[in-house]
Amino acid sequence: MSRYARSRTVRQVKPRQDWPAVVYLWMIGLGILGYLVVGELALMTRPHPLHWVAGLGGVALGVPVGWLWYRWRGDI
Repeated sequence: MSRYARSRTVRQVKPRQDWPAVVYLWMIGLGILGYLVVGELALMTRPHPLHWVAGLGGVALGVPVGWLWYRWRGDI
């Protein structure tokens, strides 16, 4: 007999779940839209780093929009 007692039940390890595809699509879509529409058209005369900030803002906005879409409509 061994010195250490072992539990007879095997613990189920939950598989790591990734974000739904719809969240990634909203992130990519709003990131591109933010860069092209806000960054290139609205901020055409401003310095170039503001264009990247507009794209990153679109990506950041895409995360909650994508999760709301997932909760409301489900995955694509």
